This record gives sequence, C-alpha cells and structure tokens, in this order.
Amino acid sequence: MLSRIVVPLALVALLGGCVSQGKYNQEVAQVDTLSAQNKTYQALNAQLQNEIKADQVRIKQLQGRLTVTMIDEIVFSSGSAEMNAKGRETLGKIIGTLQSVPDKRIVVRGYTDNEPIGAHLRGRYPTNWELSTARASDVVRFLQAQGIDPKRLEAAGYGEYQPVAPNDTPAGRKENRRIDIVLVDMAF
Repeated sequence: MLSRIVVPLALVALLGGCVSQGKYNQEVAQVDTLSAQNKTYQALNAQLQNEIKADQVRIKQLQGRLTVTMIDEIVFSSGSAEMNAKGRETLGKIIGTLQSVPDKRIVVRGYTDNEPIGAHLRGRYPTNWELSTARASDVVRFLQAQGIDPKRLEAAGYGEYQPVAPNDTPAGRKENRRIDIVLVDMAF
C-alpha cells in the first residue's frame, strides 16, 4: 500500500522539476529582454548623468518599461509649447540609445500642472490638455528629425489629470510639469 502512494508522489516530484522546452525558451527570452533593458537603462543613466544629478531627469524601470522623465523647464520654457535649447541638447544626448533599440516603441507623454493657461497661449491652447499634447508632439517631431523611425513614435497629452505631486505648492506644480519618454515593446 505504501508503494502505491510513494510512486505517484515521486513521479509528481520528478515531473515538477522539469520544464517544457517552450517554457524554457520563454524564460530565456525574458532574461534576454531584461538584460537588454538594463543595458539601455545604464546607457541612459551615463548619458544624462549631469541632468540626473541636478534632479532634472529621472529614469526608472518598471513592469518591462523604461521611463525617462524630464522635469519642468529642462525641456520647455514656462508657457511655451516649443522645446528650448536645453531640451534639444538633453534629448540629443540620448538619440543614439533610442536608435539602438529598434524593437521598442517610444511613447512621449506630456503633463502639466493645474494652473490656467496664460492669456498669450490661450487662443492656441485653450486648456492644459492641448498644451501637454502639443509639447509631446514637439518632442516627437524632434526625435523624428533626428532619425528615429516615425513608426516607432507616439505622442500623448495628459494635461493636469495625472499629477505626481500636489498642485498646491510651486514645488508640486514643478513636479507635475514634465515629459515622459517611455520605451515599450512594439507589441504593446
């Protein structure tokens, strides 16, 4: 009777340690993807070292995505939808790295604080939503002009509706005025 119980348990334990070739290949591909993403992360950190030290740029890896966040006036002057010289210079530092990952889509996300649009821009951008979209589109146009395949580019504006800090202080509003450049798999 004991052998009838032990043999099936031993068989289950033995088979439990086996992995199908498909599962193995999937795990190897996942490790390769994470390794490539880590290499890209390290390259971006090296290229943007000064901006990271000045807390103008943040880079994070999360859930298979790599996000470069550019805070406030490093990319756009206050009340402007056109990139400033510092923004073009900063983005220029990472063009090579962005080109080196052709299997990634580049999603540019624009965000604003909740302050109303100034009178000089209100005619063109009635709300922060339009302003954030215009800023994301300006970054996309710049990346395309620098040789990034436009099929890999996407622009989205979120206005004031996804804050990362309270909008009741100047420091919080500064955190909310940002551009995210997100690298995602082309399949997503």
